Amino acid sequence: MEKITLVDVRNLIISIFICQASGLIGTIFTMDAIPTWYTTLNKPFFTPPNWLFGPVWTILYTLMGISAFLVWRRGLDEQKIKVGLIFFALQLFLNGLWTPVFFGLKELFAALIIIIILWITILLTIISFFRISLTPGLLLIPYIAWVSLAMALNYAIFILN
Repeated sequence: MEKITLVDVRNLIISIFICQASGLIGTIFTMDAIPTWYTTLNKPFFTPPNWLFGPVWTILYTLMGISAFLVWRRGLDEQKIKVGLIFFALQLFLNGLWTPVFFGLKELFAALIIIIILWITILLTIISFFRISLTPGLLLIPYIAWVSLAMALNYAIFILN
């Protein structure tokens, strides 16, 4: 097992902070929309309760941060690491974009397109991370599973409304 340094601790905190910040930015758009607009939408039977989203996303953003840290920790010299982190950054951007489009602009179809591209980008990130190390890829499996549910939910809400 590798020795954990202060630089590692700092970089882990940075990685988790960046991911959590992405989620916090999204919260700006959901806070007003959840009790008003979102409650008026027709939703499918498999819609999770509203209280579940916050804890799940907090856990997922933490796992994402740890995953990115484990890849970053291996250095930035290898092309496969750079590619993996580029995919990671792209999926994080798309993740952050989805919330203002869905909840802020209330554009269900545009949000659906974004989440489909997000899902593909998460898959590419997982594949890239697996090529680097097993653990970072495995840490993203709950994330793609939750986004799969969110994508189905986005699709169903689009169809029902």
